Amino acid sequence: MAHVAVWQRTSTLRGALLLKVVIPLVAIMLGFSYLLLWTVERNSERRLQEEVELVARAVRLPLSDSLEKQHDRTSQQVLESVLGLGRVYGAYLYDDKGELVAFAGAIEPDQDQSSIQRLTADGKHRGGYQRIRGREVYSYFLPLEQSGGRINGLLQVTRRWNDFERDTRQLRMIAGISAAVLALASVCIVLLGHWAAIGRHLQELTQSMARVAAGERQHRAPRDGPQEIAVLGRALNQMLDSIADAEQRMTEQKAREAELEARLRRSQQLAAVGRLAAGVAHELGSPLSVIDGKAQRVLRSETLEDGPRKGLLQIRSQVQRLSEIVRQLLDFGRAAGRPARRMPAEVLAHSSAAAVADELAALNVQLQLEAPPGPLYCEVDPPRFEQALTNLLRNAAQASPGGQVLLRWWREDECLLFQVEDDGAGVAEEHRATLFEPFFTTKPVGKGSGLGLAVVHGVVAECGGRIELVESRLGGAAFRIYLALADEEQSNANG
Repeated sequence: MAHVAVWQRTSTLRGALLLKVVIPLVAIMLGFSYLLLWTVERNSERRLQEEVELVARAVRLPLSDSLEKQHDRTSQQVLESVLGLGRVYGAYLYDDKGELVAFAGAIEPDQDQSSIQRLTADGKHRGGYQRIRGREVYSYFLPLEQSGGRINGLLQVTRRWNDFERDTRQLRMIAGISAAVLALASVCIVLLGHWAAIGRHLQELTQSMARVAAGERQHRAPRDGPQEIAVLGRALNQMLDSIADAEQRMTEQKAREAELEARLRRSQQLAAVGRLAAGVAHELGSPLSVIDGKAQRVLRSETLEDGPRKGLLQIRSQVQRLSEIVRQLLDFGRAAGRPARRMPAEVLAHSSAAAVADELAALNVQLQLEAPPGPLYCEVDPPRFEQALTNLLRNAAQASPGGQVLLRWWREDECLLFQVEDDGAGVAEEHRATLFEPFFTTKPVGKGSGLGLAVVHGVVAECGGRIELVESRLGGAAFRIYLALADEEQSNANG
């Protein structure tokens, strides 16, 4: 049973065809051939027997007449003429007493006289197989009648069994060769037909599966061949397409999850830094106010000399710088406290540009605003978002003093986009990954706190948008903000 189970698992379609189609067909063919051969053999044997009977009947009258007239020489001549036919092994003539009168052939008969006498007296012709002196022959016994109707003798004509066997052997050999040729032809036809109709298409299908398994995920199986094979090919291609779609969706899902995870970690980091910054700013605010007040009070003294006065002025300048850093820390650590409002993008852009107009003029920077044809709206906390745009404009102006800064906004699908770009040196590739990290800055020491872009990132995240560093048409850096259009604007866009 184990061998049968193993064979069933490892059998091929060609083997199944041979086992379940060809072998039963050949078996039926052989059975039919055997039945046909048996029928032909019987007919051939009957024909050979009839030839012996015809020979005996042909010489019946001359032999009966020679017995009646006791012409032994005539009888001998007639018997010898029988042998001349070439199909008779021996011819024997007996009288009514069972005695051998004459014979012609290779051997003398060994029949019992009493049995010959009984056959003569019986008066019936009969034939059968017997052995004469150890040799297998077919004997035909024919009673001889004289003119009065009385039986006066018996004629025995024999033919060797080898004659029958020779014909039978030839028939069997011809039938065996024919059956073998026919069986071989059937096997070849089935195998060639299987290869032409099924085998080569299955091989192509198997090769396609092997190529896919080897890593050629874009390869697809051919769709030609019989309908069943074509259906298998289409099913395989559909399965591969489904797997590819699932892998694509999985890859996209992983990318989205990785992005969301990165945003979550960044938000958690920014929240932690924001809480720390708010606490530090709160603790530093009061001492800095006291220092600035004391320095201002001392500067009011008229007796103060120039040296100490200059030092106090430097102290106040650094205190103001520290106050600005504290303000930025407070802005960074402050969470959104006011609900978002539906605001025109044009108002937000112009308010931000007006807030930094003096700083841009001091740096000799030309600011250009580029607006779309129609009004666009978004839902933001106006002061906070204007602060984000102001930080971007200030950074752009500081990156390209004496240059050009462009602020533009437009609609793309269902998003409102703000972009601030300059014609400065741009952002180095190694700084892009940490550009929005708190306290990261590319400015010289003492020139920046590293909180401007971090505040922008936090404000944009509060508004449900995102900010990216993109290519600038002016050749410098370009920061693009993506925001959702206001509900009313989205309805207009969809309509």
